[in-house]
Amino acid sequence: MKKSIFKILNVVAFSLVTLTLTNCGSDDPIINPEEPISDVIARLNSGVMEGNLDESYTLNSSTAYRLNSSFIIESGVTLTIPAGTNIQALNGGTSVYIAVLKGGKIDIQGTESSPVYMSSASGNAGDWGGLTICGDATTTAGEDVEAEVGGFIYGGTNDADNSGSINYLIIKGTGAQINADSQYNGISLYAVGSGTSISNVAVIDGSDDGIEFFGGTVSATNLFLENNEDDSIDWTEGWNGTVNNAYISHTIAGFSTVFEGDKDNGNPEFNNITAISTVGGTALQFKKESGATITGLSLTGYDVSIDMKDDGPLSHVQIDGAVADPSLSYTNTALVTAADFAWVNSSVSITTLPLQGTIAGKVTLDAAILYVLSSSYIVQAGGELVIPAGTKIQAESGGTDVYIAILKGGKIDIQGTADNPVVISSTSALGGDWGGLTICGDATTSAGVAVEAEVGGFIYGGTNDADNSGSIKYLVIKGTGAQINADSQYNGVSLYAVGSGTTIENVAVINGSDDGVEFFGGSVSVSNIYLENNEDDAVDWTEGWNGTVTNTYISHTVAGFSTAFEGDKDNGNPQFVNLTAISTVGGTGLQFKKTSGATITNIWLEGYSPNIDMKDDGPLSHVQIDGADASTTADYKTGTKVDVSTWTWKNAGL
Repeated sequence: MKKSIFKILNVVAFSLVTLTLTNCGSDDPIINPEEPISDVIARLNSGVMEGNLDESYTLNSSTAYRLNSSFIIESGVTLTIPAGTNIQALNGGTSVYIAVLKGGKIDIQGTESSPVYMSSASGNAGDWGGLTICGDATTTAGEDVEAEVGGFIYGGTNDADNSGSINYLIIKGTGAQINADSQYNGISLYAVGSGTSISNVAVIDGSDDGIEFFGGTVSATNLFLENNEDDSIDWTEGWNGTVNNAYISHTIAGFSTVFEGDKDNGNPEFNNITAISTVGGTALQFKKESGATITGLSLTGYDVSIDMKDDGPLSHVQIDGAVADPSLSYTNTALVTAADFAWVNSSVSITTLPLQGTIAGKVTLDAAILYVLSSSYIVQAGGELVIPAGTKIQAESGGTDVYIAILKGGKIDIQGTADNPVVISSTSALGGDWGGLTICGDATTSAGVAVEAEVGGFIYGGTNDADNSGSIKYLVIKGTGAQINADSQYNGVSLYAVGSGTTIENVAVINGSDDGVEFFGGSVSVSNIYLENNEDDAVDWTEGWNGTVTNTYISHTVAGFSTAFEGDKDNGNPQFVNLTAISTVGGTGLQFKKTSGATITNIWLEGYSPNIDMKDDGPLSHVQIDGADASTTADYKTGTKVDVSTWTWKNAGL
């Protein structure tokens, strides 16, 4: 690639100029037929972009331009590109690109309804070079530095330098390979100054970076970066601008990173960054001393959230007011979504996303997306997971590695409705496919304070019986109960010392290989639970749980389960109002171990033998049924069955 500037002027015959004027629309530049025009201008007038532009020019939005080779805007010259202009780059690799030299300007005047479009015909990565802009702002590389692409000169002392304006630009198929070490980016910004305006830019399907800053002070707003094969945003040489609002997506494996910062730390700022991967990968990478200040970060689906490539100081990376923590997944609520970029004709529509990692802040899922729970998903203290009505979460059949856990101090807010319940299930919905949902609270338990749970080693238990772990409404959960060890399995829903401030209602647990719902101490109450073919106990409690369950319906149609109820250890005397349990395969109804008990009102047991089992010969007086001590010989078809005919939400699936 040569940097030579062509200044050959040809005198064009008057008849040719007259023909050009006759065929051009009213928006074409007016040319005095008595003056010579350059070959570059003549080609532009015919819709071809080629050569070095040495006088300012405005393209015509009604002309389809062909970028056949390099097109270079020289110092002192401005290229204006009106809204709706379409530039098709020849599939010519590194010889096809647009470059604005130091002192030159580009003015892209796209609008939301009529963006400017630059792409190869196919839009495939690596087809052409991309857009390069060189400015006069500072860079740690020095002054009048030679760029790695094109050998262009950049860098100076004017941080307020103005290289023009870019608004509503879509650029596709960039990243042509220059040599073994270098490629063009979608947009390369060399020492571009803060006087330059960049907003509403989409870079799609680039084989190198989406946008890279080489020093300078320029800022950018509203970036849409999709499937760029190296880094979506890359910076080096002390760039210290700001990016506001970026949406980054990866659906093709093998990319490098979401961010790559390198060399000196100019501490650029990033506000409201959403990055989503369906193929894993690394999110934010910082090399050498590089860093950034990031606010409003949401990462979804990445294997590595923070990578300090050269063991640089983590203190150089500030995320939401704290030093970056590589152990966090930063799966927070997205403040920027694809819907914010309706003007982008995106090549990929993301309808499936992975769900994994940890939540430290508030995360709200999107009911329009199918989430794939591929490993653990943990809400830490202070975090909150919001799951809107109609959301579906597909749990991979990964056994004990796949579960959702709300830690002590965290919250879950499941907002299902009768018409649109939330569904969490494996594809086959077979018992033992995945772990289940675990919630840990701060209420009392006879096991003590800050106890370690049998599943996950999570800490639970405290002194606040009114503790609030959130709200669960209209949830269908299937295929749980993965085996942890010889003595322990996950339950459908495990409630560890969950307090009475928590709301749980309209929950179905179906086909679990352990318990449907188990209470480990706490004071939480539940209403309207449907429990079908859970292989151990449909409802299990221990450690002095003392809440109330109103309207319980239990169904057993598969032989070999344990019990409908199992109460164990200390008797917190939980209350059950309106209990129906029906078995077509025999089995034990209600089992009480040690000194456990309960008060049950309006009971209907059908098909069990025995109905009541005092496993350790505990006192029958601890079990009160319809106002009397439990009887091991009573029939207990005495109440009114819980009517679940209107609970159609329980039939929901993936």
